[in-house]
Amino acid sequence: MSTRLGAGFGRLWTSAIASNLADGIGRTAVPLIGTTLTHDPALIAGLTAVTFLPWLLFGIPAGMLLDRVDRRIAMAVANSVRFAVAALLALLIAGDALTIWWLYACVLLFGLGETVFDNATTTVVPSLVTRDQLDRANGRMQSAEIVIQNFVATPVAGFLFAASLLLPVWLTGAGFLIAGLLALTIPAAAARAHAFGGEHAGEARPGMGAVVRFLAGHRFLRPMIILTSITASALAFAQGSVVLLLLNTYGLPAALVGVVTALIGVGALAGALLSSRFVARFGRGRVMFVSILVSGLGIGCVGLTGNVVLGILAYAIGAFGVAVWNVPWGALRQAIVPNAMLGRAMGIVRSIGWGLTPIATILGGFVARIDLKLPFLIGGVVVVVLTLIATRLLLSADSYGPSAASGSGTEAPTDTIPEGTVK
Repeated sequence: MSTRLGAGFGRLWTSAIASNLADGIGRTAVPLIGTTLTHDPALIAGLTAVTFLPWLLFGIPAGMLLDRVDRRIAMAVANSVRFAVAALLALLIAGDALTIWWLYACVLLFGLGETVFDNATTTVVPSLVTRDQLDRANGRMQSAEIVIQNFVATPVAGFLFAASLLLPVWLTGAGFLIAGLLALTIPAAAARAHAFGGEHAGEARPGMGAVVRFLAGHRFLRPMIILTSITASALAFAQGSVVLLLLNTYGLPAALVGVVTALIGVGALAGALLSSRFVARFGRGRVMFVSILVSGLGIGCVGLTGNVVLGILAYAIGAFGVAVWNVPWGALRQAIVPNAMLGRAMGIVRSIGWGLTPIATILGGFVARIDLKLPFLIGGVVVVVLTLIATRLLLSADSYGPSAASGSGTEAPTDTIPEGTVK
């Protein structure tokens, strides 16, 4: 019998909804604004690359920060900075002073705030729900993200852009500001890195070296981090120039880009809503294996067709697979990693995974100069091949899930992890 996730989680969820609204509008508007400055696929893909670059540069420092400070304050400050950047971008547009390089700079600053806010959101969840609720909580967070970004923010952003370049920018800034203020309502105890109970109560905060040793020595997390990093890069390689694919190959007007993105989001929403049920019925390992395989097949099929209906359908199937994957993978990391080091661990994981994304995205942009569909085909094939290679690893995920983990969320120390060290 499922129990309520609680008022504290509801407050975090509300803050995340406001931030997702801002992200959804911004991520649709920025590439569209970019197309008014250049039609070079490599430069447009570069905008997406710069979005992820902060995870390479600031992901680990952000995690270190979040393991030391009140995470509510960090979320509020991060989104206040993003509000200020949105205001600067609006002023540049209003003054007809915006260039592609100014746009790059603003996107980079948006990303710096994201490393703090999004990392904090992930690290607070395990303090607000019980271990057996992690799949449901992550599914709820991802469902909200998909609904807000794909069905509300993205379509609205397309129409706002068609009316005025300034409207989506100001709404993006307002969403960030509201999300930051809402973050301050999260229970204080859950937002402090040292506030974790059970057998970890009273333990000293483990050092950065202990976090690195645990990640490097964990028999499941180490290969999973490598696998997810490469697959994420392959998907980024595929999608860096998607706005040009929609505009040029599929011939969509700019105002409908958000509508099409919403249609693709139907697949992602279905995946997020069904993922925890799939895990309960079929097991975590099988679900993770099938979902990532489906994501690769869907994305790859986008590269095989120039038909807008088939392309959108394939894209939606790929999005379904990614959304199903994200829920159990997120719950696994939260179950395995103790709260006191979760910020730094997530910073390392995302720095490795998303740090490769800018390079992959730019490479995909150059390949898109040949054919806008080709990056999708290549990226999909890479994901499928990697999934088949990692079949045994993925199927072993049942041994490490929230229901299988010990109270600490860690496995027994190995010869590469000093006894008593936690991840």
